[in-house]
Amino acid sequence: MKDAGIRTLLELDGSILELGQGYWAKIDAKETAADTNRPHGIRYSLSLHSPSGKRLLGYDNAHAVKPPKKFKYAGQRYPYDHKHAHAADKGQLYEFKDASQLMADFWDDVNNYLDKVKP
Repeated sequence: MKDAGIRTLLELDGSILELGQGYWAKIDAKETAADTNRPHGIRYSLSLHSPSGKRLLGYDNAHAVKPPKKFKYAGQRYPYDHKHAHAADKGQLYEFKDASQLMADFWDDVNNYLDKVKP
């Protein structure tokens, strides 16, 4: 594997991390065959949850996300890498560079979210 961060992400598969005041994060990561939808060879989901278990934000590549309507064109491939910036967000495109950057971006968003809700 060219991306050393993928090995770290795979080792965290199934982890549930307590973040204080009932908030928690979950990491799922499975190695897959690289293809046009997942060229990095990994299926992942990183998510932040409320004390009640509601998913608050997340990064994943479980499904394709339609780009904004202004980017319509014939033969478009819908990217799989995306993030959900809040509970009702259906997904925003995320440019996957490598697994280390994915984890850094996720934890930055988690910290920003928690800074806003924790006293």
